[in-house]
Amino acid sequence: MAKFKVAERFVSINGESVKAGELAVFIRFTGCNLNCSYCDTKWANEADASYEELTDEEIYDYIKRTGVRNVTLTGGEPLIQKDIDKLLLMLAMDEELQVEVETNGSVDIAEFKALTDRVAFTLDYKLPGSGMESNMCFSNYNYIDKKDAVKFVSGSIKDLETARDIIHEWALDIKSNVYISPVYGKINPEDIVDFMIENEMNGIKLQLQLHKYIWDPEMRGV
Repeated sequence: MAKFKVAERFVSINGESVKAGELAVFIRFTGCNLNCSYCDTKWANEADASYEELTDEEIYDYIKRTGVRNVTLTGGEPLIQKDIDKLLLMLAMDEELQVEVETNGSVDIAEFKALTDRVAFTLDYKLPGSGMESNMCFSNYNYIDKKDAVKFVSGSIKDLETARDIIHEWALDIKSNVYISPVYGKINPEDIVDFMIENEMNGIKLQLQLHKYIWDPEMRGV
């Protein structure tokens, strides 16, 4: 039986990506293989982070009890969790659930894509301002499709320029959904809109993290 370290679990609205604004049940795992400068969940990545140990069946039972169909596995980094493939398969087998994995873009998703076509992936591309760009797994862009998303969290014009170039180089706007979000408090969303206009970024969506505007940006469990 697979066991997982879960930092928190809760129901809220999805603050970003394809299902933004919809109800979702979140399972946040501890631990991450990156250390982004703007990370808003560093507390879940620390070696001494508090957690509850749950089996795959306990996670599934909790999700079903909420009555919410959208499921978001997040972190931390979900795809580095031992036996995460077992949990993904368990959730994917329930056709009432819509499962999304939020991943930092550094982990090869090929093996997970091969497991099932009923899981959507939202991949971060870590821009220069994150300090983690060298860790990106570019081969992932060969496997994404229209139910998936690539998210660029930008804190500067340099970040935006990199996002523009990567989107063009990999034709991401044709393969998947593409979002640009501001690092909260680092760049004015209006500047992102101006950049998108100047660079004719058709098909790309500006997305604000809804939960940071509804609740205190530092609040957990939302």
